[in-house]
Amino acid sequence: MKYGYARVSTDGHALTPKWATDQGRMPMSVSRDGESRVKTDRARLRRVIAALEPGDVLTVTRLDRLARSTRDLLNTLAAITAKGAGFRSIADAGDGTTTAHGRLMLTVLGGLAEFERELIRARTSEGRARAKANGQSLGRPHKLTPHQQREAIKRRGHGEPVREIARSFNVHHVTISRL
Repeated sequence: MKYGYARVSTDGHALTPKWATDQGRMPMSVSRDGESRVKTDRARLRRVIAALEPGDVLTVTRLDRLARSTRDLLNTLAAITAKGAGFRSIADAGDGTTTAHGRLMLTVLGGLAEFERELIRARTSEGRARAKANGQSLGRPHKLTPHQQREAIKRRGHGEPVREIARSFNVHHVTISRL
C-alpha cells in the first residue's frame, strides 16, 4: 500500500495539485497535519508510520513538508525504515530511502533545509532589531491613542462601567479592561 503525508500551514491549502506532479498518481491514503512547522510530534504522521507495513512506501510532496531539521528527518526516516517501509519525496531526491545514494541525498537536502531555516530566522531577527532601533513599533497598532487611554482610565476611575466606555470608543470591552 502507498501512503502519503502532508504538513500544511492552513486548512485552505489544497493537496491535489501538489500530488498531481507525481505523474497524476495520488497515494491510496493521504494524511494531513495542520501543525506548526517547528513541532516535531505530529499525531497524524505518528499514525501513518504506525500503519506502515513492510514494502509500503510513504510519499511526501517535498522534503520540508516532512521535517524541518536534519535530526527530525533522520529520526523519522529511521522510524519508517524500522517498519520495513520505504520513503520517497516527489520534488526532491527521487531514490528516497531505497538506495544508499538516495539516503545520502535526503540527508544533504535535510541539512540544507535546516540551514536555510536558520538563515531566515537570523535575517528576521536582524530586521526586527533594526526596526526597533529606528523607533518603529512592531506588531499591531494600538486601538486607542494615548489620550484616549488616559481618558478611559479616568472614566473607569469615576465608576463608569467598562462596557459603556468601550462602546463610546468603539472597541471591545477587553481593550478597556487591559488598561
